[in-house]
Amino acid sequence: MSPSPAIDRKGLSAAIASYVLWGVFPLYWVMLKHVPSLQIIAHRIIWCAVFVVGWLVLREGSRWLRQALARPRVGGLLLLSALLISFNWGVYIWAVTNGRVVEASLGYFINPLVNVLIGVLVLGERLNRAQWTAVAFAAAGVLWLAFLHGDPPWIALALALSFACYGLIRKTAHVDAIPGLAIESLFLLLPALAWLAWEQYRGVAAFLDGDVGSDVLLVVGGALTALPLIGFAYGARRIPYSLVGILQYISPTLQLLTGVLLLGEAFSGSQAVGFALIWIALALYATDGWRRARRQPLRAAREHVAGEVPAQDGAAPPR
Repeated sequence: MSPSPAIDRKGLSAAIASYVLWGVFPLYWVMLKHVPSLQIIAHRIIWCAVFVVGWLVLREGSRWLRQALARPRVGGLLLLSALLISFNWGVYIWAVTNGRVVEASLGYFINPLVNVLIGVLVLGERLNRAQWTAVAFAAAGVLWLAFLHGDPPWIALALALSFACYGLIRKTAHVDAIPGLAIESLFLLLPALAWLAWEQYRGVAAFLDGDVGSDVLLVVGGALTALPLIGFAYGARRIPYSLVGILQYISPTLQLLTGVLLLGEAFSGSQAVGFALIWIALALYATDGWRRARRQPLRAAREHVAGEVPAQDGAAPPR
């Protein structure tokens, strides 16, 4: 059996850096908590469009846009994904600027398991025993947290469901991550500009009101939206996808730690019980994925060896 290929260090570093940036984003957005959430979203869309579209145009001219929209239905799918990601950003930034980082982190902890359920309900995929057990533990954790709060953790569920549906649409759209983000930003650009113009007309716009620090944060927020996705796209192409599945938990873990240790949000022992159930679910899910990923190279190696055995009747081995 040939040894497993070495992991690309640059790809691994890019993926880890992306998840770390996503994990500490609350520290950035909380500095803008004096700015209305919808204005933050509008600026995030506008400056993300400026940076991402500008980068693609400098690199490829207009070819990237023609290639991305060449497939049928891609435009409509990206319009829908743009609406979903803007909703996701809105809920997330509202949560961060209103002291709900811990609940937001819960949304990204349960997101992989929501993806599993969507795979079953929408794509007709089948789960094995370990995966169903993981889903059961996660459901128990969410129900426990709902019991503690007196109602479901709506922020976490909204983040998880919107991002899972966004991922499903992007999976079916067949467009690369960066051009897809650029087109989504272009779809949202005019509504974002219109909203900011209306806020300016009402005299409540936060941009260019004399606070240079806030202006810089709003502009740089667009670049920070694009950079982790670019790094993730670079890394995901160069490291095993099973490793990507494990690394994705860096982000919500850092969000949780940021909320509790740096932003002073409450995290009781009762809450820890609910999170522990979800962490058990994630451990079961990740372990099952890791085992299946290890079996696939072994099966491929055995088939390769079998294929190299000379056929007894002189015929070529099957391919």
